[in-house]
Amino acid sequence: MSQPNKQYEDLIAQLDHLYEEATALEKKFSNAITKVAPEFRKSATNLLHYLALRHHDIRELQEELSQLGLSSLGRAEGHVLASLQAVRNQLCQLASCTVVPKRLAVSFTENKKLLAEHTEALLGPRPKDRSTRIMVTIPGEAADSYELILRLLKAGMNCARINCAHDTKREWLKMVQHVKAARKETGLDCKILMDLMGPKLRTGPLKEGPKLAVLRPVQNDLGQTTEASRIWLAPPGTQAPKGTDASLPVSLEWLVQLQEGDKIHFTDTRGRKRSLSVIRKEKKGVLAHLFKTSYITTGTELQVRNSSVADRKIRVGNLPAIFSPIVLKKDNLLVLTKDQIPGEPAHYDAMGHVIQPAHIACTLPEVFSQVKEGQSILFNDGKIEGKIQEVDADQLLIKITSASDTGSKLRADQGINLPESRIHVQGLTEKDKHDLKFVTKYADIVNLSFVNQVENVEALYQELQNLKAKKKLGIMLKIETQEGFRNLPHLLLATMKNNPAGIMIARGDLAVECGWQRLAEVQEEILWLCEAAHMPVVWATQVLETLAKKGRPSRAEITDAAMAQRADCVMLNKGPHVVQAIELLHDILVRMQEHQNKKTSMLRSLHVSDLEALNA
Repeated sequence: MSQPNKQYEDLIAQLDHLYEEATALEKKFSNAITKVAPEFRKSATNLLHYLALRHHDIRELQEELSQLGLSSLGRAEGHVLASLQAVRNQLCQLASCTVVPKRLAVSFTENKKLLAEHTEALLGPRPKDRSTRIMVTIPGEAADSYELILRLLKAGMNCARINCAHDTKREWLKMVQHVKAARKETGLDCKILMDLMGPKLRTGPLKEGPKLAVLRPVQNDLGQTTEASRIWLAPPGTQAPKGTDASLPVSLEWLVQLQEGDKIHFTDTRGRKRSLSVIRKEKKGVLAHLFKTSYITTGTELQVRNSSVADRKIRVGNLPAIFSPIVLKKDNLLVLTKDQIPGEPAHYDAMGHVIQPAHIACTLPEVFSQVKEGQSILFNDGKIEGKIQEVDADQLLIKITSASDTGSKLRADQGINLPESRIHVQGLTEKDKHDLKFVTKYADIVNLSFVNQVENVEALYQELQNLKAKKKLGIMLKIETQEGFRNLPHLLLATMKNNPAGIMIARGDLAVECGWQRLAEVQEEILWLCEAAHMPVVWATQVLETLAKKGRPSRAEITDAAMAQRADCVMLNKGPHVVQAIELLHDILVRMQEHQNKKTSMLRSLHVSDLEALNA
């Protein structure tokens, strides 16, 4: 036997082994395949074939195939058996052996067709000029602004996301009505997705501080005032004019006596004498300028030294309490409590020794029975890192391992991540069950947050069945934990029981859970698995974030948005410049789809290849 023939036959044997492994895994999970929706049967089968393929390290095989000018199987995700068979047929031509036709789960043409069908079923018809949809998180103020929703839709929004963690059903209903009215007015399609909050793993409340308002004018580096602070004095609950820095609750009967130019004198909490200058009198209050930093508490006396004013003195009404954050440094101790005791900083004795470490509550009681000593814990999007030192039924003792040199601030309602712990939460939360009644009535897609196990998906299906939800309600799983990522193959099979279905890559929490250095690798693997399952993917979190919030994107964000074209939908978060962000994202996606389809480079002609133009 000649050397080339032996090489070809060895390669054919390796391909046959991969084929056998793929079909064996399909057989092993045949019961699971029968349970998925008919539209996903071929996709579920192909997913199992892909998992079998990726169970092996085939880098040497890929290298040998590439050297022969054959496909290296690097783009086999959506059609695994078809790719193996095509390469095998080419090798048989080279080795002069008989081509043996084999059963294919998904052909090359079916791959694109299946993904397109599943994406359209979930996210609506493909937009006119691009294949990737744009999802936008609707801000709360949109409940009272039809014009904003209309602008978002005209700019290119294809899916409106309403986050159930914020606002109330009143605002949600108005948002839904605005989206439906804008669809009717423009003739543009736009799906409505509602995001269930999921189990809330966050810090509890902080201990209430003094009822205080800190008023600060703008100062330069020399401490000189360059702009006065604008203070609104009005009865409690009165809406302040735009551009106001702070509000002080004061009786209207007292305020009506004042005139423009009047000085209001007071002594602040530090004993400093201060004054406010009335610059504008309005129907419901007065606007005043303050030129020096002041600390005002509930009950601070205000006085006008003007003989024409009958009642010269008044006291400031009830101010909201301030909640000082807990400042944590490396090597500090923190106690995390099951009881919702308001958190407070550490207590020290006169010698500076800790009498009582800082403490704060955790909103998810399941944590205390499911974590272990030595495991990592992170707070506030990973800005504070710690190790669990002691585990008790009612509290955890944590040693801070990483924080800012000057101390990192921990506040109420900030996220907690336990990347090394496997937190199992049975069923849906009561809030999610309550919100689902609204979601099933008004939304096109329900997004399940913090999905870790198949049981989470089954609990959602059970609740939807109890509510007799419409059959075509889309189900999307938000992958935002390390455990959710580890269980993704099983979660995909569970989700395929419903059609339409999709996956959201929540890159913010996922980066904290997996580590920033692993985020690129993790999101790639999610894209691979979802492409193998012909499952539409939403690329979410911080896309063009600084543009949406500040009006100008960073260079890195432009690159990130370009890479997002490999997903089937890209999500933008709310911000004052979100319309501009949609327009730029649309332009980037349109341009990039000429260069790339998923992860395959599209080799259109390049302008830079015009050598004659270069010589001109």
